[in-house]
Amino acid sequence: MLFEVDEIITRALREDIGTGDVTTRATVPPGRQARAQLVAKDDFVLCGIEVARQVFSRLDSDICFEALKSDGSRVGRGEVLAWLKGDAAQLLQGERVALNLLQRMSGIATTTAAYVAAVAGSNATIVDTRKTMPGLRVLDKYAVRVGGGQNHRTSLYDGVLIKENHIAAAGGIVPAVQRARTQVPHTLKIEVETRDLDEVRQALEVGADIIMLDNMNLEQMREAVTLISDRALTEASGGVNLDRVAAIAATGVRLISVGALTHSVRAADISLLFT
Repeated sequence: MLFEVDEIITRALREDIGTGDVTTRATVPPGRQARAQLVAKDDFVLCGIEVARQVFSRLDSDICFEALKSDGSRVGRGEVLAWLKGDAAQLLQGERVALNLLQRMSGIATTTAAYVAAVAGSNATIVDTRKTMPGLRVLDKYAVRVGGGQNHRTSLYDGVLIKENHIAAAGGIVPAVQRARTQVPHTLKIEVETRDLDEVRQALEVGADIIMLDNMNLEQMREAVTLISDRALTEASGGVNLDRVAAIAATGVRLISVGALTHSVRAADISLLFT
């Protein structure tokens, strides 16, 4: 993860600064020192404070960054998250990149925490999806963990998830799973997306490890969970939101995957203010 974060920061700074910050160069005297603070503008679960530190450190290793809160902390409007001190030009050039990453990660952690709280007391676990911001997946998925959720597969290479298009191309659930068994190592689980009870039965027949109940209504989910019993891990997916996630958990499914944790999250409101 360390090298991936390093690359993300490098790309983001190159994108934002380019050939130079013309506004800062034109207005701020060279060598001017400044002190600044990161301030929460609403209530949220903090995530990404060390990533923000790395942004400023990359620009100037002499910048002092004193974090007052740690990832996973619940913070309120007006709370100071960190103090910074150093070259004013470098602080200004790192401001937008640090805030963009910190705000997005905190938004994901906050949203995840709300879903986790909604299913508290059930046997269900909230997991993410691959519906992440391109180039930021490692940060998005870390933020889900900070919010109390768990990660689904990271990418196409670390898990077999046979979806409806794979099934269509393979000629059905049974041949798709049978072929997968001959192609992948025993260390990889095989998950199958199902849309109705007939497909659930097919996935059970061929020995799928995980059965996804895709866009099923609550009654269908309950019947599917009863049918599957302990023969496979169950996952609910599709149409999951905060209004119905508790009802989905009550059907007995063990995993609930939520694309909204990352694909359309509201960023937390954070400011960097010079003092």
